[in-house]
Amino acid sequence: MKTLDLVFLWHMHQPDYRDHGAVGSAIVGAGETATGEFVLPWVYLHAMKDYVDMAAHLERHPQIHCVVNFVPVLLDQIEDYAQQFASGQFRDPLLRMLATPDLDWISDTERKLLLATCFRSNHVTMLAPFPHYKRLHDLYLLLTRENETAHGYLSGDYFSDLVTWYHLAWTGETERRRNPLLATLMSQGEGYDANDRQQLLASIGELITGLIPRWRALAARGQVELSSTPQTHPLSPLLLDFRVARESVPAAPLPFSAAYPGGRSRVIAQIDAARISHARRFGAPPVGMWPAEGAVSEDFVKYLAAAGCCWIASGEGVLKNSLAASGMANPHAAYRCWQLEKAPGLKMFFRDERLSDLIGFDYAKWHGRDAAQHMVLQLEAILDAAAEGEAPVVSIILDGENAWEHYPYNGYYFFEDLYGLLLEHPRIRTTTYAELLARATPPVASALPRLTAGSWVYGTLSTWIGDEAKNRGWDLLCEAKQSCDRVLASGRLDAGQIIAVEAQLAICESSDWFWWFGDYNPSAAVASFDSLYRRNLTRLYRLLQLEPPPQLDTPICAGSSDATHAGTMRRSK
Repeated sequence: MKTLDLVFLWHMHQPDYRDHGAVGSAIVGAGETATGEFVLPWVYLHAMKDYVDMAAHLERHPQIHCVVNFVPVLLDQIEDYAQQFASGQFRDPLLRMLATPDLDWISDTERKLLLATCFRSNHVTMLAPFPHYKRLHDLYLLLTRENETAHGYLSGDYFSDLVTWYHLAWTGETERRRNPLLATLMSQGEGYDANDRQQLLASIGELITGLIPRWRALAARGQVELSSTPQTHPLSPLLLDFRVARESVPAAPLPFSAAYPGGRSRVIAQIDAARISHARRFGAPPVGMWPAEGAVSEDFVKYLAAAGCCWIASGEGVLKNSLAASGMANPHAAYRCWQLEKAPGLKMFFRDERLSDLIGFDYAKWHGRDAAQHMVLQLEAILDAAAEGEAPVVSIILDGENAWEHYPYNGYYFFEDLYGLLLEHPRIRTTTYAELLARATPPVASALPRLTAGSWVYGTLSTWIGDEAKNRGWDLLCEAKQSCDRVLASGRLDAGQIIAVEAQLAICESSDWFWWFGDYNPSAAVASFDSLYRRNLTRLYRLLQLEPPPQLDTPICAGSSDATHAGTMRRSK
C-alpha cells in the first residue's frame, strides 16, 4: 500500500520589538541607559494566543508529529517577558496599563496609547463576537467622529474594561476552555476592577513562563522536532551577495553599496549563535533549519551544511526556478527530498505552496470540518498520482501564528478536525524531517545541479531588496557595518563593549526591517518599523562611540513618520 509522509512545519517568529534605548556615554549625556522598552506587543500577544494554542492542539493529539521552528530572537523576548512577570516590573506599556491599580489617573499619553492599541486585531473574529467589547469600540468611534478632545470624556472605568477586553480577546481558544478565570471574566463583560486585572495578568504570566518548557516537553517525548533559524532572522543570501537577487529577477535594482561588508563572517556568526542558543534551551543543536523567509542561495546552503545542518527547507518557487534553470521541470518535484551537488551533506525539502496557502489564506472562510476534509482529499490526490513504489513527502510550511486570528475560534475546530482525520487515515502519516532522515531506509535524495536564489515569497528576493526604500535601508546598514569594522579593528573597545556591538548589529540585520519598507504596506506599520530600524542603527553608532549620521533622523520611506506605536504585525505566508 502506498503511503504519504506529511510534514507540517510551523514557523514561529517575531522580530526584536525592544527599543534598547540610548547608551550611557559622553556623546549622549551622562545617565542615559538602554531601557529595553517594548515598542510593539506582538510577542506576548501571539504567545498567549497562538504559541499556546498550537502546543495544546498537539497535546490533545499525541500521535501527530510535526516540525516547529522557533527563531532565537523570539525565544529571547519570551524569556524577557517571563522575567518581567517574575519581577513585576513591566517594560511593555500594555502590561503596565493592565497592572496599574487606578486607571483614573493615567496620563494623556497612556490614554492615547490604549485607544491606539486596544482595537488592533481582526474585528470579525476578535471583536464583533463580544458585545461588551464591541460597545467599547462603538463608543470610541462615536467620540472620534466629534474630535480628539472628546476622548477626554472617557473614564478610568472605560479604560479598565478596554485593556481587559483586549487581553481577553487575545487569549487562545484552548485556554478559554481550560481556565475558568477567563470564562468568568468574559461572562462578567464589564466593570472590571484592579483585582480582575491582576488575576488576568497573573494568568498571562503563567502562560508565558510555562511556554518554552511546554514545547521542550513536546520535543522530549518525540512528538515535535524543534528547528531553528539564524539568530535574528537575517536575509542571509543578501548578506553574502546582493547580486543573487538578480538570479530570479534579472533587472532588480540593487543598493548603491556593492556588497554588505564582511557578510560571510556575519552569516556564519548568525548560524553559530542560533545553534548555541538552541542547544542551551533544548539540550542539543537543531538537526535542521528553516532559513529566514525560506531564503536560500548556493553559498548560503554551503555554510549551513558546513555548520552541521542535516536539512533545510525553502519555497516551492525556488525549486521551480532552480529546475527550470537546469532544464529539469517536474510537476511533482516538491514531493521529493533534494540534495544540492555543491552541499552533499545537506538534504533540502520544499514547501507545497498551494496546500500551505490554503491553510494560510483560504480555509479561514470555510467550516472547519469541510476545510479539514478538503485538505485530506488534496493529500490523497497527491498520493494517487505518485508512481508505484514512490512515497511522496509533502511539506506544509507557514507561519504558526498569523493566520489563526482570521479563523473562528482561533482555528480550534479546524485543527481538531484536521489532526483527527489524519490520525485515522491509513495511508497518510505525519512525521518530521529528522524522523525521515533517521529511518533505516530514508528518502532517496534527487540531485539538484544548481540552486537559484530566492525565498518562499514568489520564489524571489524582491520582498527585501529592489525598490528605493529597501535599497536605502541596505545602504544605511552597509555604512553602519563599515563603521563597525573600523572601530573593532582599532582595538579601542573592551570585550564587553564588543559583545554589545555584535548583539546590536545582529538586530539591525533582521529581515523584518526590509520586509516592511515599501508603499504597498500599511503606512502606520511602515512608520513604526522605519522608526525602530533607524533607532537600532543609531544605537549601534552610540555603542561604537560614534556620532550617528544625520540621515538617520529622516524616515527611509516617503510619508513615514516616527509614530513608534503605530501599525500592526500582520503577515501571513
